Amino acid sequence: MSTFSGISTALSALYAQRQALDVTGQNVANANTEGYTRQRVDMNAVGGAVTPARYSTTDGIGSGVTVSGVTRMRDAFLESRGQIEHAKYAYLAGQEEIHARVEEVFNEPSDTGIQSQLSDYWNAWHDVVNQPGDLAARAQLLQRGGTVADSLRSADDALDSLWNSTLTQVDSLVTEVNTAADTISQLNKAIVRATAAGLPANELADERDGLVLRLAELTGATSKSLDNGAVDVYLGGAKLVEGAAFRELKVAGAGSMRDVMADPSNPVALQWKDTGADAGVTSGQLASSLHSLNTVLPEYTARLDEVAGRLAATVNTQHARGYDLNGAAGGDFFTATTGTAITAATITVGIGDPAKVAASSVAPTPRTDGDGNPLPPTGNLDAGNADALAELATAAGGPDRYYREAVTALGVASQAAQRRTAIQATVAQNNDAQRAAQSGVSLDEEMANMLLYQRAYQAASQVINTINSTFDSLFGMIRG
Repeated sequence: MSTFSGISTALSALYAQRQALDVTGQNVANANTEGYTRQRVDMNAVGGAVTPARYSTTDGIGSGVTVSGVTRMRDAFLESRGQIEHAKYAYLAGQEEIHARVEEVFNEPSDTGIQSQLSDYWNAWHDVVNQPGDLAARAQLLQRGGTVADSLRSADDALDSLWNSTLTQVDSLVTEVNTAADTISQLNKAIVRATAAGLPANELADERDGLVLRLAELTGATSKSLDNGAVDVYLGGAKLVEGAAFRELKVAGAGSMRDVMADPSNPVALQWKDTGADAGVTSGQLASSLHSLNTVLPEYTARLDEVAGRLAATVNTQHARGYDLNGAAGGDFFTATTGTAITAATITVGIGDPAKVAASSVAPTPRTDGDGNPLPPTGNLDAGNADALAELATAAGGPDRYYREAVTALGVASQAAQRRTAIQATVAQNNDAQRAAQSGVSLDEEMANMLLYQRAYQAASQVINTINSTFDSLFGMIRG
């Protein structure tokens, strides 16, 4: 071993401890940087020569220390679990939000909800029963019937608007997915080059992992790390990102909620842009939005259609059995605005003249003049049919009972979504806490490391000073 081997050993310590201090400073500087992963310097002892040589021997002490690399403190299992748990939470949070929005549309219980307006409508029939010849009572009946129809159309419009805004959001999120996949592929390329050249790429890896987690939240995607430093991202069993290559998604299928309801076999879907095959998105925010577009919103729109249909069918059937103030048979009380089937989007009151409300259940008596010639019949003030119509409020299978069942089902579904979201939020937060404990920066720990590296650096400096003093004494003896 060379006489100067001690200096070489101490110098390697200076280099290693200085680099460790640099990494500690980087950790401290990014203590509050979102997505930053704590880094650690890996040091290895440098041993003496292990191959025998004729003119080379070793004293077995070793040759100092070397820095083998700077490691990101990431746990692959926690990262993979984090992607799964965040995807589940994003899906459930989306369902909680959409049910809350639907509840806002129904607005029950309230004084302005459809249930309250239905009650006012049936009470108006009771008013006609009490005053069958009063045109004001009949006009109020028509007005309250119109209010119910207006509310049904308004609720349908609100659900349709919610569907359209959700579809717009899906388009925006798909664009975000495609952009993130492109960025991940570019980062993969840069990280692979840096790794091959021995250059640091930890910050690039942090940026990439943040994008992968965002993809997981959006689509339920998962990732797999490769030996060359790149990651592959999987979506529905297929590769969304493969090294430096990526695939794009597109939105396909129905363009309106009524299209989904008319043809459930053609729902809104996410497809691969290159093949047109279904992307298999079953988790994450996009999967939740697709479920809202194809199931949740069409379901409650169909329930409103059923309310409108039952209201029109029951009232029109009974109304046709009565007679108005002119003695004419009753016509349809509710009709469709467009001449098609009566739905929540088309229901309206088809009577404009209060006198044409068929409140009487007694047919008019034929009349003749003094010469025996027939005269136009006149109605009477019997209110039997109005009484029968008022009783429809409590009819089994009627619109009121069905509407209450629909609102109850909505409340149960919304409450269940809230509970599941709260539970999943706790699971995701616990996993995030474990990830933070593993990869987050602890200032207390970094301060302790800083003192440790500082003391080691000072000790290595002292070793060099001591060797230098020894050499001075040796050279002094030689000169003497």
